[in-house]
Amino acid sequence: MLALRLTRGAHPAVQLRRLLVAAASAGTGFLLLSALGYAMSHPDSPAAATLRLAWCAPPLAATIHLAVAVARTDPGTRPRPGLAAAGLGPGRLMLVSATTTALSCLLGSMLALLVFLHLRGDLTGMPFDGDASQFLAADSPLPLPAALTLLALTPALASAAVAMLLRPRLAAPATTKAKARPYGRFGVSGRSADRETFGAYGRFGARLRDAVRGGATTPDTASAASQNGSGPQAPAGAPAPAPAEEDGSRQTPDDLAHFPVPRKPPAGLPWGITILTAGLAVETYAGRVTADDTLALPTALPTGPTAVLVGWVLAAVGLALAAPGLAHLCGRVLQAVRPGPLRLLAGRGLMAEATRIGRPLGVVCAVAAAVYAMAPRPDSAATAAIGPLSALGATVVAGATVTTLFMAALEARQARADTTAALLRLGAPTAMLRSSAALRAGVLLAVFGPLTLVVAELAALPLAAR
Repeated sequence: MLALRLTRGAHPAVQLRRLLVAAASAGTGFLLLSALGYAMSHPDSPAAATLRLAWCAPPLAATIHLAVAVARTDPGTRPRPGLAAAGLGPGRLMLVSATTTALSCLLGSMLALLVFLHLRGDLTGMPFDGDASQFLAADSPLPLPAALTLLALTPALASAAVAMLLRPRLAAPATTKAKARPYGRFGVSGRSADRETFGAYGRFGARLRDAVRGGATTPDTASAASQNGSGPQAPAGAPAPAPAEEDGSRQTPDDLAHFPVPRKPPAGLPWGITILTAGLAVETYAGRVTADDTLALPTALPTGPTAVLVGWVLAAVGLALAAPGLAHLCGRVLQAVRPGPLRLLAGRGLMAEATRIGRPLGVVCAVAAAVYAMAPRPDSAATAAIGPLSALGATVVAGATVTTLFMAALEARQARADTTAALLRLGAPTAMLRSSAALRAGVLLAVFGPLTLVVAELAALPLAAR
């Protein structure tokens, strides 16, 4: 009951995100049922029916990607001490997220089934009864097991993906560290057990302030002084001085004006560039070589060799893999050459969010390039208008990928909420934080916009003369 109340009593914005998942699931389910209707009305063309079913894979993948992004940004399913005490630990919350995702997708699938039956003419009493009866094989009885199997694909795969990505992970076993030597830092032999950033050592004069207050020493300096024979000697029988505290707690690297920047950049940049180049090369070669095997794209879109589609897939995968590395590189370039506070904050924030923002941004760029390449040209042989199913598929893919990018931006904002609050407590102006966010968005747009146009133009070249 508590899990149901957490799901039902969510914020309206969270419910809106779940409705977006349901809408994407409804579009995908209708496309799957339309492929079933085409197979029923054309029993002598199994290859064409299989091809229509295969074209439902991009909307299905985009819907699952959106469902995972919405589940990751759901504030009601985050592990919290109070929920763990009530029996909702990380594992139970993962099940709640997977169940919520399955219910959202199931709602969309049921809506798709109702619309499909209505357009077939099976449900009467509403407008547009039987308008697509010939296209959806209204003269044949609908095989209910096949329809339910297709409609169950989206909820099952989406909930499984959410459960896989949000599953509780065991903490890595602690390794035995060498005993730290009681020496200082900055080039002296020995290292402290807890790593600190450069600015954390002397931030706000914490060490100097402790030295001024009655000569209090930390355990490291006291042990070093006792070994060297220097420092103040406590009288006999006097209690040992208490270790000094730095304003109550040690400042972690996430405090104040410090983003948790990854030490290593994302490792997908070389692989992404290689796969992207290979995909463009395959497209160019397939466009020059006359091939007998052509692959029909949906409705009025141009046709071309099967190798062109293979090249498109490789280029899209390469662009998605290279995007996090490119975003990390943009952040590094942004804070190069004596940066000011604004460029430093924007660059470090972009480096920290490179993986979280770069992956959905790369997918959006790949979808935009594919839509541009597959759009019919005025001088091409295909002059008919794009059909409703093609428009629905493109809308589902484009809408789901763009919404996923916004969800990733929201997740990044939630991840840096503590850092933003610390900056505001230190007196950082709100305008600087907004300018930093605008600078990050502008740099990403300036880099990925021309890159998408170049990839789109190169992808459209093999079909330009057809």
